[in-house]
Amino acid sequence: MSLTYDKVAAIGRTGDANSVPLSLLTTGKANPKTGKGEKRGYRTAILHLSPARLSGFEVCAGRTPGCTAACLNVAGRGGMETREPSRLHVARLRRTRYFKRDKRGFGLMLEREIVKHERDAAREGLIPVVRLNGTSDLPYENVTFTWADGTAGTVFDRFPHLQFYDYTKVIGRLRKPLPANYDLTFSLADGNDDAAREAIELGFRVAVVFRNTERPSAKVWTLPAEWNGRPVIDADATDLRFLEPSGVYAGLRAKGLAKGDTTGFVKETREEAIALGRAIAST
Repeated sequence: MSLTYDKVAAIGRTGDANSVPLSLLTTGKANPKTGKGEKRGYRTAILHLSPARLSGFEVCAGRTPGCTAACLNVAGRGGMETREPSRLHVARLRRTRYFKRDKRGFGLMLEREIVKHERDAAREGLIPVVRLNGTSDLPYENVTFTWADGTAGTVFDRFPHLQFYDYTKVIGRLRKPLPANYDLTFSLADGNDDAAREAIELGFRVAVVFRNTERPSAKVWTLPAEWNGRPVIDADATDLRFLEPSGVYAGLRAKGLAKGDTTGFVKETREEAIALGRAIAST
């Protein structure tokens, strides 16, 4: 049986979830989605926190009922963790609570792990990139840490040579100038259509989760060639959104609990997308 939001919330009430985390970042192919980027020459380090208010602290300010119910926190490895208690979810809870109660310690651990990530990527001949909101939506452009050398600033200031990227549902983050090395993609969900249109107008790409009810068992089921008059790119191919053009929709196929969504978070596609799906399957 896969985990649900309520089961993860119950894990959060255990004392073990309050300990200092052993690590913050997941790197390389340990994350199947970000690991796809290695074929393109990039090695991603991703930070997974415990989303919504599972930790007792809200880390997804723009969340909707649909994205909360279908969160990737309980998809993939996160949904298959059936051990009691789930080590994966305990680790995410620990990181989130550590961030809230000891930002100094969190920043120092983050700094060390990013430096190691750079070294490891260089050893493998790959370009290091970082995604801090794997299962959260925190405005890291506004978060100041004190680093090992005593200086203070954002993680983008500390590592100006590194590319960072994330998704967000907080349209206000896109209305202000972002650090030059931080790329954001807006996420369409149930009820934030106006914000998604504004994101497109502001020059950002928008991620959309699609489901095709006519071909639910297809190995590569369909993404539309375009949607709302804009091109749709296959965002399941890699997680490297910063390589893609602005003003497009980043199409994602429904996964985990999202396959059964009834809130409008997942957008339906039908016959018009089949030809594209076949083309993708043949490549």
